[in-house]
Amino acid sequence: MELCSIASGSSGNCICVGSDDCHVLIDAGISGKRIENGLNSIDLKTADMQGILITHEHIDHIAGLGVIARRYGIPMYATGETVDAILHTKTVGKIDEALFQVIEPEREFTIGDLTIEPVSISHDAADPVAYKIRQQEKNVAVMTDLGTYDDHIVEKLQNVDVLLLEANHDVRMLQAGAYPYPLKQRILGDKGHLSNERSGQLLGKVLHDHLKHIVLGHLSKENNYPELAYETVRLEVEMGDNPYKGDDFPMFVAKRDEVSQKIVF
Repeated sequence: MELCSIASGSSGNCICVGSDDCHVLIDAGISGKRIENGLNSIDLKTADMQGILITHEHIDHIAGLGVIARRYGIPMYATGETVDAILHTKTVGKIDEALFQVIEPEREFTIGDLTIEPVSISHDAADPVAYKIRQQEKNVAVMTDLGTYDDHIVEKLQNVDVLLLEANHDVRMLQAGAYPYPLKQRILGDKGHLSNERSGQLLGKVLHDHLKHIVLGHLSKENNYPELAYETVRLEVEMGDNPYKGDDFPMFVAKRDEVSQKIVF
């Protein structure tokens, strides 16, 4: 299997996951041109995608969806409430409703040789999900836009080979920054985003000896830095109730505006 972040950040998200025989996108929150150029850089094309898995309807996850739908007619998978919200989002333009495949949280489905499990998450959207994707014995989870996590999320992330995990903001930067107070409260709340500290605490609960790669994603442009996210997550793991140190696992931060390194596992 392989995973590559085409873009990951508060201004746009698009992740490519696949096997030798099947590739899908998770979200299309950047322009169709950027998605095509990003896929070209890893020897793929948008037309190669066998599906688009949509986490939720916020514009940083669906900005390029209408263009891709009209140009390529790729099936799009989302919960029913998310589909309805997308169809009422005027900025994406007209989308053929027949392209949508309605999915249910916690109910697996398949695309090609990939088995996909949508996982319910806490976020201020219609019916948001994260995704676990399995191909034979290998599996990956893309887990962003978490206001909080619970035992259910921790259970779902046990024994994954690759994890892309949100580290959205530094709490002190957010509190001292220019965002209006209601927006700050929304981000910090249980339906907002995971801070660097909370990301590290969650990671500490799911680390295992066979976790091959960790990618930190969905960083805020205004309230975080890649180096800060990286060091804070490592420190939280070291301080947590687990046997791991910060250098025991391979980790990098996904880039906001360009393609990150491809992980093959």
